[in-house]
Amino acid sequence: MSSSYPIHPLSWSPPPRGEDLPCEDGEPMETFRHYLQMSLLIMSLRLAWKDRENFFVAGNMFMYYSQLQARKNDFRGPDVFVVLDTDKHKDRKSWVVWEEDGKTPDVIIELTSPTTVAVDRGEKMRIYARLLRVAEYYLFDPYTAELEGYRLDPIRAEYQPIQPDEQGRLACDRLGLMLGVVPGEFQDYQVDWLRWLDREGQVLPHGEELAEAEAQRAEAEARRAEAEAQRAEAEAQRVQELAAKLAQYEQKFGALNDK
Repeated sequence: MSSSYPIHPLSWSPPPRGEDLPCEDGEPMETFRHYLQMSLLIMSLRLAWKDRENFFVAGNMFMYYSQLQARKNDFRGPDVFVVLDTDKHKDRKSWVVWEEDGKTPDVIIELTSPTTVAVDRGEKMRIYARLLRVAEYYLFDPYTAELEGYRLDPIRAEYQPIQPDEQGRLACDRLGLMLGVVPGEFQDYQVDWLRWLDREGQVLPHGEELAEAEAQRAEAEARRAEAEAQRAEAEAQRVQELAAKLAQYEQKFGALNDK
């Protein structure tokens, strides 16, 4: 069941429309690597779930969950968030809870830095747990590769730490996936990235990896076809040589019989 925030429309007269609310503050992400990490998580999940229609994944998008918050311009923009059981293709400038049937994110990932980690572990964690009821919350520092995760205790409205497995991966039960730190290359950066993994531990590939895998598959297929052609050519040559030898024997024994 998707997370949701209790909406009381009669107390609003009327609530502001999403299209009238600010959708960006002009502030860039902490660093370019933060931006790349956000993009990697979003695009790899969209690729893996390209045949699904009932989810929305985005990042650095303002989220509005109350009229008071909207009026105070108290912006909340999770670095990465996923909402299940919603319209994948709806055009959104922001995530406005009262325009989404009360739905709030099922999973949020914040990319921390020395200047944000206190808020990520403090005020944001309280809002995500108590007001938005986000089922799972993860923190990742792109530079130290420190990963931590929390699962909501719905009774106490508090987060409990998710224990990593022996490889240091965290189960993301809400999505049926895992999150783990994996060394690799993305956009010419060779570092440790936070990646989605399936339950078997296979990384959900991004576009570059898919293209490379397809190129390798095509190359392997070309090599296989070339090897098959060479084998067929060698077999034809062998048959031709055998036919020539047979012709020689027939000619030789035919001459002997004539005598």
